[in-house]
Amino acid sequence: MSPTTALGLVLLGLALRDGPEAQELARQIREGDQEAFRAFFDRHHGRLFGYICSRGVPESDAADIVQNAFVYVWTHRSKIDPDRSLRSYLFRIGYTRTLNFFRDRDETPDVDLDLQPDSSTRSPEAETQVSLLRETVDAAIETLPERRRAAFRLCFLEGLSYREAAEALDVTRKTIENHVSHALRDLREALDGFEM
Repeated sequence: MSPTTALGLVLLGLALRDGPEAQELARQIREGDQEAFRAFFDRHHGRLFGYICSRGVPESDAADIVQNAFVYVWTHRSKIDPDRSLRSYLFRIGYTRTLNFFRDRDETPDVDLDLQPDSSTRSPEAETQVSLLRETVDAAIETLPERRRAAFRLCFLEGLSYREAAEALDVTRKTIENHVSHALRDLREALDGFEM
């Protein structure tokens, strides 16, 4: 398996986008519609929780961060701009609170990237190779500079567009493009020579 193919396995199927109804949902939430907020919560709760856990936050703390992020969105709903991605706004809140979580504890986040959750159908040899690939990818991602790593995760692991990731990290779209481009280059180099 080529490094590009291995990297493709890591990223496969993870880039889902918001539907066209997102602006209307944001308008309804801004107006105080609890049903619309519930729909937004149901749609994004799991993905935000997964993102925060993938940053190395223990599940109980991640649940608190997610809950606080949604409470913040609801209590500040009057400031929602329906023309901007509410999902990006939510992920920016989650990202910032995750950084604060580690700063408050003076810790460095762990990376836990699950390449293929169901290992029951793999042979022992394939399991070893997948484990080695996972370790190689984890190590490569961990060596990325923080902003580059954050841009990569938001765009490829959480499925945000470059624009949404730029809003979430409060940088320009071009900055996100550069971070992602460099991250992919770095990961390809890290996987160079990896054979499966």
